[in-house]
Amino acid sequence: MARFTEEIEQEMIAIEHQIKDRIQTVDHIVDLNQWKVIDAFQNHHVSDFHFAGSTGYAYNDRGREVLDLVYADVFGAEAALVRPHFASGTHTISTALFGVLRPGDELFYITGRPYDTLHKVIGAAGDGHGSLLDFGITYREAALQEDGNVDWVAIENGITPATKVIGIQRSRGYDWRSSFTVEQIGEMVRRIKAINPKLIVFVDNCYGEFTEEYEPTNVGADLIAGSLIKNPGGGIAETGGYICGKKELVELAAYRLTAPGIGGEVGAMMGTTRGIYQGLFLAPTLVGQAIKGSIFAAAMFEKVGFVTKPAWHEKRTDLIQAISFTGPEHLIAFVQGIQLAAAVDSHVVPEPWEMPGYEHPVIMAAGTFIQGGSLELSADAPIREPYIGYMQGGLTYAHVKYGVLKTIQVMKDRNLL
Repeated sequence: MARFTEEIEQEMIAIEHQIKDRIQTVDHIVDLNQWKVIDAFQNHHVSDFHFAGSTGYAYNDRGREVLDLVYADVFGAEAALVRPHFASGTHTISTALFGVLRPGDELFYITGRPYDTLHKVIGAAGDGHGSLLDFGITYREAALQEDGNVDWVAIENGITPATKVIGIQRSRGYDWRSSFTVEQIGEMVRRIKAINPKLIVFVDNCYGEFTEEYEPTNVGADLIAGSLIKNPGGGIAETGGYICGKKELVELAAYRLTAPGIGGEVGAMMGTTRGIYQGLFLAPTLVGQAIKGSIFAAAMFEKVGFVTKPAWHEKRTDLIQAISFTGPEHLIAFVQGIQLAAAVDSHVVPEPWEMPGYEHPVIMAAGTFIQGGSLELSADAPIREPYIGYMQGGLTYAHVKYGVLKTIQVMKDRNLL
């Protein structure tokens, strides 16, 4: 049965030939990360008894304890806190920040304005909802330069005696910029520590795990955080997040998650342990599938006349593929086309809506097995100028290709191409 016009199928064949060398590069990174994860499992003697559940306080839950050790090993960190109790990536990041900041301290983001959902965590005068500002923790940021690089003059002038935590967002978020590579983050860490070695460098690592051979903690970041329903959960973890980094900082975050003096010593895993372990095992390969899909998407959308970031031939450091459209009609058709390709809820038609935590109406395609699981094929965009759509994930390369071709077909059917 023909799924697409012959013209679209011929374009697909041409694109796959065009990107074959980039696909091989991704396969090499997958191998390195897969072997790294297996080594960590073996180093800590992971066995099936580690997957057993626990109840109540869950003291001495060996599966939970070893899971933290495995994550720390994989991410090149002193310690880790991996829990299903984190409700989202934003919750995980918030826990890390509240854990290490105190009244009178300052959080200074050097990669511009962070992702929309963190704005409420940072707070504004009069909010009174328990933000950092409500607790006397101030916030400042250094805007990126026009070329997307950090502004070292603004950073050096902006650091004050109150500055305690330097924030870095690895992923582009809803900005038209390149995401930061691990190498670039390592250079940021080096320069920050040269200014003041006591500053804590925190990295929002969401969407970046396993897209490169190394992670920010391998290059000196003091603390990183991410979501298990993104890359490291491997499409299997049903909820949760992780925090990795210096032992004393991870412990402070654990005190924030539970209570001072208790930290990571308690917390029943509620039957999630096996899925979190298995998800981590699968993550390098599935992230590779998604990255291959993003490369295909970039090449295909470029072919039909749109600008993409990153371009198909550029290095990848996160899952997100941004496409610049010429108007809201293209943007909406793109998101609705991704939904049409879903195995779950393909019959649902996404429409823009006022989503909690966002400042503009957002349209989302999310036909996923895990609600909000962005290692699965999904797409979203704020309905605002410039009209940029953001695609991420795809548990199989074939599914991403299907989604991209669907969006092209929808646009052609609506006379938008």
